[in-house]
Amino acid sequence: MTTALALLSGGLDSTLAIHVIKKQGIDVIALTFTTVFCLCTSKGNCKLEAVKVSEKLGIPVKVINTTKSFLEIVKKPKHGYGKNMNPCIDCRINIFRAAGEYMKEIGADFIITGEVLGQRPMSQRKEAMKTIDREAGLTGLVLRPLCAKHLEPTIPEKEGLVNRDELLEIKGRSRKDQIQLADIFEVTDYPCASGGCLLTDPEFANRMKDSVNHGDPGVNEVNLLKVGRHFRIDDKTKVIVSRREEENSVVEKLATVHDFLLEMKDITGPLAIIRGEISEEKLKIAAQLTARSSKAKSEPSAEVIISKAQTGSMQRVLSVPQIDPDLVKELMIKK
Repeated sequence: MTTALALLSGGLDSTLAIHVIKKQGIDVIALTFTTVFCLCTSKGNCKLEAVKVSEKLGIPVKVINTTKSFLEIVKKPKHGYGKNMNPCIDCRINIFRAAGEYMKEIGADFIITGEVLGQRPMSQRKEAMKTIDREAGLTGLVLRPLCAKHLEPTIPEKEGLVNRDELLEIKGRSRKDQIQLADIFEVTDYPCASGGCLLTDPEFANRMKDSVNHGDPGVNEVNLLKVGRHFRIDDKTKVIVSRREEENSVVEKLATVHDFLLEMKDITGPLAIIRGEISEEKLKIAAQLTARSSKAKSEPSAEVIISKAQTGSMQRVLSVPQIDPDLVKELMIKK
């Protein structure tokens, strides 16, 4: 029995690609990837969406977290970035390599994806697709059912495992053809788009770029980039101030034993973290930034509690004057 390994995001295109292949009587096993940069997993949805789709289709699914390998790629991608900090070609190569290994492990015959030629400017060009397949060691083994007739026949097509006549020729960024196809296959619920990557968001991308330019960020720091307002005091020191009450617990959870936490004395307000090479002067600036984001910002001075993260030791109160608004703008990491 012919078996295809499907790269399933939970979005419409990858779902339709599976329908097209299953229609030919081919068995399909799904594979989905998550990373710390997945926009959907920040709310716990993306992985579940892929699993939900696989259950509707009656196919098994495996989830692989590629954060470790992908984070290193983000820092120095061979093929460069897209509009922001998104290394789309290197990302595809990374997951295709992992898919190739899993394909061999389960004895699948080829891989299918929901890619559409011309839909994404960086990774879904004909030459880019060839590069991705070649560098992943999968030349001829990646079938793209939705746009296959715009591409050269793959090995499964040449060997008669797949009927090329039943494949499609969708092209470009319009979603009209996919929506019509969804009606045919009765696909009605597809909330998670396949492009949900934080690295395409200008604000997050700028924070990530700043982190890469000033060090070697790990998963903890990347997760911290997702919350609060970020300030760069100098090359070695950052301050992050929560914007909402629900972010306080995230900041506290991500603080390490090397960090200091700051919060307002006797006033409900933000929780801030200072990380890096910390001095008394930098603690003062961090306290001022904390006060600036609280109800005390209209007062001439404010009292801020400073404590060692995780241990809660070395707790003391620092009274600081309000910070110059121009300095706040200068320090803020923004797009």
